[in-house]
Amino acid sequence: MNTLHIALAVLGALVLAAVVAHGAWTSRKSLPKQADETLDPGSQGGQRPELTGDPLFDRTEPVMRADVSTQEEFGSLPMPRREAKLDPLIDVIAPIAIEGVVSGEAALAGLPATRRVGTKPFTVEGLSAETGSWEALVAGQRYSAFQAGIQMANRIGPMNQIEFSEFVTKTGHFADAVGGEPQFPDMLEEVARARELDQFAGQHDAQLSFTLRAREAAWSPGYVQQHAARLGFVPGVIPGRLVLPALVDGQPPLLGLSFDSQAALADAPERAALREITLWLDVPQVARGDRPFERLCEVALSLAKSMDGVIIDDHGNRIDVQVMESINADLQNLYDALELRDLPAGSALCRRLFS
Repeated sequence: MNTLHIALAVLGALVLAAVVAHGAWTSRKSLPKQADETLDPGSQGGQRPELTGDPLFDRTEPVMRADVSTQEEFGSLPMPRREAKLDPLIDVIAPIAIEGVVSGEAALAGLPATRRVGTKPFTVEGLSAETGSWEALVAGQRYSAFQAGIQMANRIGPMNQIEFSEFVTKTGHFADAVGGEPQFPDMLEEVARARELDQFAGQHDAQLSFTLRAREAAWSPGYVQQHAARLGFVPGVIPGRLVLPALVDGQPPLLGLSFDSQAALADAPERAALREITLWLDVPQVARGDRPFERLCEVALSLAKSMDGVIIDDHGNRIDVQVMESINADLQNLYDALELRDLPAGSALCRRLFS
C-alpha cells in the first residue's frame, strides 16, 4: 500500500468518525430535557417553598369563616360526633318524625344501598337524643328524629322532577324502616329553586388554566416532575397529573398540573417529549384566603423561567403579569358574589355545589 492509499484510508476513517460523532450529538440534542439525577426530585414534595420575587397582588385579604370538618371513625377509639351537613341553602330537606328513639344501628340498616338519587347526593341525618344536634348517622348513638335530603344542583345540572320523585320514594322506604313519618315540601317549588341555584352556579363557576409551552427543547416527564416538585407538587392519582396539596389535610388541592398521560405511561419516559403542560385552579373548591390564584401565577412564572417556557392561554395568546392582574380583578368579583350568597369559595357547601 503506497502513501496515497494510506492517506486516503486515514482520511476516510476520520470522515466516518466525524459522521458517527455528529449523529450521536444530533441524537442527544433531539432528546427532551432530562431530570438532574444528582438531585432528589421529591425532596421538597408536599412542602411550601417560598417563591422568590415580589408578590403579584396585595396580600390584604378578608378573614374567612372556618368550615367544620367531618370527623371519621378511627379504629377502636370512642366514636366522635360527625357534624351534620344538610343545609336548606343547597338541599331539599324532608323531616322524619318518629315516636321514641331509634338506635344508630337500626337507622344505618334502613339506609338505601346507594346514596345517590339520579345524579344528586342523598343524605340522611339523625337528631341526637343525647346532644340535641343533627349529625351523620353512626352506630352506638340514639336518635329522636331524622331528616333526609337531596342536593338541589351540582355541576351536572339541577335536580329535576324525576329525581325529586325518586327522593320521595327513597326517603319513604327509610322512614318505614325506622317507623317514621316523612313530610315533603312542594315538588314544583323545590324544582324551581333548584333551577335558580343551578343558574347562579353556572354564572359563578370558574376553572382557570394556564398552558406552559416549551420555547425550544421539549421536556421529559421526569424533567417536569422534578421542577414541579421543587415548588411543592406531588404525584396525583391519575398518570400525568401532579397536585399542590391543600394547606389543611383532607381538603382539595390548591392547584393541579397535568401533561400527556401517554408520555407518563411510556415504556421509555426519558424519550417521551412534552412540549406543553397545563396548570389549573378549580376556583370554588379552594378558599379565597389561601390565595390560590396568586400561587397559580407564581408557579407559572417560576416554571416558565426554570424550564425555558412561555405562558399562553387556550387560544395561544401570551399571558404576562398584566394579564394576570386583570384576571385577578375579575376573580375578586366572583369571590364577592359567592360570599354574598353565603357560599364562600372553599367552604363545605361551595365544594358540594361545584362538584
